[in-house]
Amino acid sequence: MSVEVDVLLQEAKESIEAAQNYRSELQQRLHGLNQARKQVRGSSSQAREALRRHFAELQAAASQLLTDRLTGLLAEVDTIEVDSIRPLDDCQSLIEHGVGQADELLREGEAALRCGIGEKEDKLGSFTKKAMHIQLDSLPEVPALVDVPCVSAQLDDSLLGLLKDKVCRHGSVSSHPPVQIEELQERPGSILVRWCKVDEDFAAADYRLQHRRSGSGGSQYEDAYIGRDCEFLVLHLDPHIDYLFRVCARGEGRTEWSPWSIPQTGYTTLAPHEWRGGTEGYILSSRKNIALRNDASQSRCPVLYSNAPTYFCGQTLTFKISAAGQTDRRDCLGVCIDGERGEESLQRDQAVCISTNGAVFVNGKEMTNQLPAIAVGSAVTFDMEVVNLFPISNNNLSEGSNFKLRVTIGSGNREVVFDWLVDQAVDSFFFGCSFVHSGWKVLVF
Repeated sequence: MSVEVDVLLQEAKESIEAAQNYRSELQQRLHGLNQARKQVRGSSSQAREALRRHFAELQAAASQLLTDRLTGLLAEVDTIEVDSIRPLDDCQSLIEHGVGQADELLREGEAALRCGIGEKEDKLGSFTKKAMHIQLDSLPEVPALVDVPCVSAQLDDSLLGLLKDKVCRHGSVSSHPPVQIEELQERPGSILVRWCKVDEDFAAADYRLQHRRSGSGGSQYEDAYIGRDCEFLVLHLDPHIDYLFRVCARGEGRTEWSPWSIPQTGYTTLAPHEWRGGTEGYILSSRKNIALRNDASQSRCPVLYSNAPTYFCGQTLTFKISAAGQTDRRDCLGVCIDGERGEESLQRDQAVCISTNGAVFVNGKEMTNQLPAIAVGSAVTFDMEVVNLFPISNNNLSEGSNFKLRVTIGSGNREVVFDWLVDQAVDSFFFGCSFVHSGWKVLVF
């Protein structure tokens, strides 16, 4: 086979491979278009159904309100009519009774006048006595029309105009939610969710973040956060489980929430931070992420370590103080290379920590820089990154080569940054706490 044929063959193979890649890319784009079309049609269908359901409910409720109001007003008219007609009926009965008496008296008077002379005196006497008894000069009082109720209905014609104005402005349709989830970062047993506004004209007063397990038919979205921040760490998540997250916003001066963002799927592969069970003087929560110092000892300051070295460089480790006891200079929170030492404080070699009075210790030595004292509500953070790894081999490890880490400890609004030299290459760390007095309660995440 000639060289030219080899070249042509190679070019043909490359063209076939390029065509396959091109077809694969086009198929991926077709899939993306199908997903986009599915989102447009699906969301439009959901929006139509939501509008029909909402306005049907409004129509039914408005019709019921109008019916109830009409029934109430008609009942008021009925009451006024009954109460007003009753005295008129009584007066009518009295007058009709008087007319009857007058008719009877007239008949007797006419009969007395027609009777003979022998009976006339007796008849006229009886008639006169009866006429005096009836009191012909006494007439019942008939109320004047101005004193009788004249029922009318007062109706405000502006209601229809106000209703029309409200209805014309009720509801809205948007093609894009004003906020979208921007980033999902896995953390130990948790996910940090960040979101941002995509509608610059929307003035957000509050944000609302929800989450639920993905693929669970009966699982409902739960509120995780409501506030003004644009990020939130969702805790208590199981590793290797997909969760759906969505966010919405509420405009300034508004009570209703905006449409939800497009749900995003996130998961964490990192095991949650847990305190080690069985340590004397401490009790743990069911998830083992909260520790309570419950058995004080003036002579001992036992260290409670993490269950495993679950803190890695590049992550942020946070201690949140939810209850506090009496302070002691030996109290501290920190990170260490191992959790098997028998020391009664983290203020030791191969550890960095902060005491409850704000002093920072590196390998057991106190630094000159100091942070604010720790109290209820304090959040202490540890961040680490590798600065420099000196050449390490199995031979020169024993010769004292160092592994340098840059550590940032934050408490309150202040930070302390320093380099920590350790004598071995490590990629994960234990964390721990130690308190002399009872009452301290620490959440780690």
